[in-house]
Amino acid sequence: MSKRLHLISLGCNKNLVDSEVMLGKLKDYKIVNEPKDADVIIVNTCGFIEAAKAESINAILEAHNQRKKDSLLVVSGCLSQRYKDELIKELPEVDIFTGVGDYDRIDELISLKKSSFSPQVYLSSENSPRIITNSNYHAYIKLSEGCNQTCSFCAIPTFKGKLKSRTIDSIITEVCSLIEKGFKDFSFISQDSSSFGRDLGLKDALIDLIKQVELMPGIKSARILYLYPTTTSFELIDAISESPIFQNYFDIPIQHISNKMLKIMKRGLNREKTIKLLEYMKSKPNSFIRTAVIAGHPGEDERDFWELKEFLEEFEFDRVSVFEYSNEENTTAFNMKQLEPKIISQRASILGEVAKESMQKSLDKMVNKEIELIIEGVSKEHELLLSARDKRWAFEIDGEILINDSNGFDVKSGDYFRAKVTQIADSYPIATLLKKV
Repeated sequence: MSKRLHLISLGCNKNLVDSEVMLGKLKDYKIVNEPKDADVIIVNTCGFIEAAKAESINAILEAHNQRKKDSLLVVSGCLSQRYKDELIKELPEVDIFTGVGDYDRIDELISLKKSSFSPQVYLSSENSPRIITNSNYHAYIKLSEGCNQTCSFCAIPTFKGKLKSRTIDSIITEVCSLIEKGFKDFSFISQDSSSFGRDLGLKDALIDLIKQVELMPGIKSARILYLYPTTTSFELIDAISESPIFQNYFDIPIQHISNKMLKIMKRGLNREKTIKLLEYMKSKPNSFIRTAVIAGHPGEDERDFWELKEFLEEFEFDRVSVFEYSNEENTTAFNMKQLEPKIISQRASILGEVAKESMQKSLDKMVNKEIELIIEGVSKEHELLLSARDKRWAFEIDGEILINDSNGFDVKSGDYFRAKVTQIADSYPIATLLKKV
């Protein structure tokens, strides 16, 4: 009888790729939905900000509370790497600790019941065993690990290290392998995707990758996640816009717009250059722009805050993620004078309302338009509705389109269709299928 495995993957989609590598190394295990049924429980943690840390700790304790006798509880990932000494001391419930360097050794560590923290950050490659989760047609492709930026609020370089890119050949080989398995929609991700290849001495590696991916038969759509303002060039924007495969999807966290705050946050671009970059993206046909901002960073006064709020209202991003500032040790901002938590929360709430209005305006523009979408399956909203997403949108991030009229088409997950959006209902675009593509 095969052993049973329950895996909890927290945090970003880069973390999910590492979780999928662990699943690949443990492919002989039967995956179960409940911790109480598992012989091995893995919690792949996130340690980015305070809320993510709390979620990870709660997940570990909850898994322990539900586990059966003689099962193994394994904790891996960013939180484990960042706070290994504290966690080992404070969480005797955990049997095996490992960080961000041993994902491909997880089977060995479980067999030996041994903790390990390799000094090198693990970067998945074309040779990484991997079981793709949550989709039979979409896959994330990791471009690099680590980051060379020095943002005042971010601790990621302290536990993920400097930028370490894969080669283009490695990425192309992995994509080819996944195409052979039926995958046709890809999201290319890293902490700073627009810096991809710079550590290898390549200036325009992402543009070169785009050109090579375009030549691969079998791919129907792709997008790039997490562009950084200072390393995103107009040439890169053009390469994305002119590509028949890559969507005009620009995911570029600006974090702020006030010149004072951009300088304090060490973002590298001023307001004028940031806006120029965003306007150039917006000028591209059928563009979709997502950003992220931080409310309450040290040094932010009311004038800075209202400047950010007004800019978000005026620019009308398609999606905005709003984060409350989280004071992280080993960052420049950690020892700065902090704002009151109440003020941070209030400002985040105000920006959150702006983000909702901005998304609603973006959705309203879809009404009576024809779009190309991808079928996800039966919607969780109602068994008689199909779930889909705009081909531009990131997988499981930007929302859901509900199909109330399939027009008699034989429909399955991963199918591409032309469709017409007829209305918006509770932030869900409602669409009718027109033609299979």
